[in-house]
Amino acid sequence: MQILKKLGFFLGPLLFLVLLFIPEQSLQTKVFAVGAWMLTWWIFEVFPIFITAMLPMVFFPALGILSVTDTFAPYGNPIIFLFLGGFIIALAMEERRLHERIAFGLIRLTGTKPRGIILGFMLATAIVAMWISNTATAVMMLPIALSVINLMRDQVQDETMLKRFQLLMMLAVAFAANIGGTVTLIGTPPNLVFAGYYFELTGQDFGFGRWLMIGIPVGFSLLFATYFVLTRLVYPIHSKPLDGVKELFDKKWKELGKMSLPEKLVLAVFSFTVTLWIFASPINDWLGTRALNNTNIAMAGGILMFIVPVSFSKSEFILDWKSTSRLPWGILILFGGGLCLAKGLETAGIIDQIGAWVSDNVHTSPLVICIVLTGIALFATEVMSNVALVTVLLPVVIGIAQSMNIDPVYLSIPVTLAASCAFMMPISTPPNAVVYSSGYVTVGQMMKAGIWLNLLAIIIIVGLCSLLL
Repeated sequence: MQILKKLGFFLGPLLFLVLLFIPEQSLQTKVFAVGAWMLTWWIFEVFPIFITAMLPMVFFPALGILSVTDTFAPYGNPIIFLFLGGFIIALAMEERRLHERIAFGLIRLTGTKPRGIILGFMLATAIVAMWISNTATAVMMLPIALSVINLMRDQVQDETMLKRFQLLMMLAVAFAANIGGTVTLIGTPPNLVFAGYYFELTGQDFGFGRWLMIGIPVGFSLLFATYFVLTRLVYPIHSKPLDGVKELFDKKWKELGKMSLPEKLVLAVFSFTVTLWIFASPINDWLGTRALNNTNIAMAGGILMFIVPVSFSKSEFILDWKSTSRLPWGILILFGGGLCLAKGLETAGIIDQIGAWVSDNVHTSPLVICIVLTGIALFATEVMSNVALVTVLLPVVIGIAQSMNIDPVYLSIPVTLAASCAFMMPISTPPNAVVYSSGYVTVGQMMKAGIWLNLLAIIIIVGLCSLLL
């Protein structure tokens, strides 16, 4: 892997220089030069992808692609602050351990049979991942899953069945964390990249409630289909009750104790924020003005986490500023870099040209185009960052849709959802890597399940989006 990174380190600037100094240089070649450098470093993961996203800050003004103001404007896009507010809310849930209470509460409801335990873990993981990062969710759920596996060693004599249960538990956590992020607009970065492009295209927010109308049926259809494929087809497992599991979950639940005041306050602010997100449009209609939008609601929720007191006399609040050191600030820069690159591609006319070429040369139905683009996104995300992928791919998809007189939403939402459905490789997403590190999953085992789930995901995403959009 280090060899590939070193290769990419030199290849990115080399492509930049080659494209920059070809004869008859144009604005398009300048954009291609910067884009080639960025894409190379993203694919080879030479540096954290956030660092690469800062390249337009230097080269777009220097090469005359965009003015300084136009270059830096995308880094302050409202969608970036929507994600910041969501990050702060998720951080408060983690800080006060509300996410653990949600997870254990769900797991206790699904019984003590192997299939029921796996379903419980998938539901708990997915629901938590709807609101906090899939990486944090997987990291939180892994030790809980391992404690159940350790209990199984004392209860199960069948070594084959034990190994299969271990494998299924690991895959369940990883895949459910990936799927859970697709359900809400703030669940995973690709969703917000789409929201950013939609805002740039229309000047309007893509409503939180509108996304839920798509995300809930698609996400939970994917979740239950994944559960069925894993436990019934690819790695079938029996469903006899296991002794001691109920006692383990009850013990974990009791350790959490009664819901504390900080937890209640986090839950109240979280519920208030989600309610505003869902009902923003009718509230605005009632007020007669666009007072609420996704971004200011998210920031209001985030600010409340800092100013709602747990103990006013002790100057203790739900969150303090020191806690923000754990926020993934780099993601915010990544969004800005992606939007800036898209602006450069649009200014140079590259997106329009790609769309026109597809419109003139590809004569097929919108459904086939949707299937092809969704498949490309889904399999490409196995080998590169899903955020980087949608950042580069979505402007092209939108251009294709406009050239073919298709609603851009019809093509771009399936592509966005597919980018989060990486089931085949440990390197594809952080949750996959987290469970792979446990030693209970091999690459071959993940790929055996992942290839079928990838194909199933294309069918579910395209099929449901075709009905819902």
